[in-house]
Amino acid sequence: MTSSRTHSVGQLLSWAIFHQVVDLLQATVGTDAIVLTENQAPKRFFLAASPSFSALIQADAIDADYCQLHLTFSPDQISAFLEEINYALPFLLQENQSDHQSEFTLNLIKLFAHSAHPSIQHQVEQERLINQVTTLIRHSLNLPVILETAVHQVREFLEADRVIIYQFNFPAPSCLIDGEVLTADPTVPNLDGITYEARSSDRIPSILNLMNEYSAASLKHLQKRHSDSVTWAANSTKSKSSTVASLLDEPTAISIQAELVTPIMVQEELWGLLIVHQCQHPRQWLEREKILLQRIAEHLAIAIYQSKLYSELQQQKNTLEQQIIDRTQELRDTLIAAESASLAKSEFLSTMSHELRTPLTTILGMAATLIRAFQDTNYILTPQKQIEYLQIIQERGEHLLALINDLLDLSEVEAGKMILECKEVSLSKLAQQSIQLVQGKADAKQVALSLELLPPGERTSRDFRFQADPLRVQQICLNLLSNAIKFTPEKGQVTMRVRVSSTTAILQVEDTGIGIPAEQRSLLFQKFKQLDASYHRKYEGTGLGLALTKQLVELHGGTIEVDSKVGVGSKFTVFLPLPRA
Repeated sequence: MTSSRTHSVGQLLSWAIFHQVVDLLQATVGTDAIVLTENQAPKRFFLAASPSFSALIQADAIDADYCQLHLTFSPDQISAFLEEINYALPFLLQENQSDHQSEFTLNLIKLFAHSAHPSIQHQVEQERLINQVTTLIRHSLNLPVILETAVHQVREFLEADRVIIYQFNFPAPSCLIDGEVLTADPTVPNLDGITYEARSSDRIPSILNLMNEYSAASLKHLQKRHSDSVTWAANSTKSKSSTVASLLDEPTAISIQAELVTPIMVQEELWGLLIVHQCQHPRQWLEREKILLQRIAEHLAIAIYQSKLYSELQQQKNTLEQQIIDRTQELRDTLIAAESASLAKSEFLSTMSHELRTPLTTILGMAATLIRAFQDTNYILTPQKQIEYLQIIQERGEHLLALINDLLDLSEVEAGKMILECKEVSLSKLAQQSIQLVQGKADAKQVALSLELLPPGERTSRDFRFQADPLRVQQICLNLLSNAIKFTPEKGQVTMRVRVSSTTAILQVEDTGIGIPAEQRSLLFQKFKQLDASYHRKYEGTGLGLALTKQLVELHGGTIEVDSKVGVGSKFTVFLPLPRA
């Protein structure tokens, strides 16, 4: 708490009032203060001293009923009195804290009332004003309201024509002024100007919102002036020599008869000026008015610093809250990703166990049947049946091998270890070979397979040749054809179309199968995803085929598209760019 400025006053009062003042002082300082007293006539005194508040009351007897009372809060006068009585305090006297002195002086109103000396009444009223400002600061963090209220209260107390606050080096917009916010000008990053004003009447010209580009030279000049005098006054001046006119670097054409200025220092830096103007008649500024203005400026500095700290705290709070929100979202996303990975893992294990168990069960069953036929002479198995069983074992083994190869290929692609061995290949021959390899599956389901070269006859002389990895392109063809056959019912049709243009090799597989709902198409190329993930699903598969196909197409720099309609069929189209010469 900033220390207050003090006075010494004297007044002819009754002895009863003297004792009441003594009681009031004793109640104010509390039990931890050092108290010295002398109650013997003709000279009596009461001294209470503590690190936060000290006061000395002396009474010279006039007669049995009245005395001349002297009251002082000055540390120098109290120290001089202690030397007279040869007493040393265990601590150094300081100027009183404002809240203690305000409490004491405000309570004097009940004692002195209308009979008090004008100087005491003025001090009481001054302390009342200080108390109002400090109370507002303690109960409000709204700096614009505090500053606006302070300039109006100071103007009313001093009965001045105008009180203003001139603020230095603030980014536009600054503070709330009369309900409006200054409009920011991007060309003027820092401004000086009048941000608050209180006038006695509309006859006093307003200089509110007069702004100037921030001038470091003007601020340096004022800081030097501040080092010479805390508060300065001008009793008769014109606008060209006033502080405001010099700061704005232009005449305001306003007559100022008297000016009182005190700096507002925040953490040893000049934040602004608290200025009082007398415009209509000259005025001699009293010492107590200078002290009052300086005390108000000190309390405003506390409010400004408090507001700055609160603003920084709010900014840190908002930053911390945002960091917590971001971190929470990251954790939530991580949790969702972990849950999705766990679910995908569970689905993968379930799918893989089903896909592995089915062919292995068949292989083991057929092998056991063949072993029994060879070991048990009573169990007859015809050669044709034996060949049939061996073919089933071979098919199921090939199915397991293809499954393992898909897993290995996909892991190589995702790890970036797969290398394409590109050479000149014939797309038409690859398509024909692929159809031949899956023809058995199509016949088993009574699905018709066909190959179309589009457009008919185009580039037949070059046999649809282009540069690519033949093994991987055939793998793409086989995956698309196998997928189409699997989801096409009996008597259905699967058509493969190929074309090589001047820039692109196009491979298309169209079926008359069950089709794919629009809401499930985003799952088509995801690993281990089955559109029907139930345990007793109708169509087997791990969900790796289309995922691997997409990876192989993109490894060639191409794209894959799908067009499907439920109950009508699906069409997968692969575009492979031809390498430039």
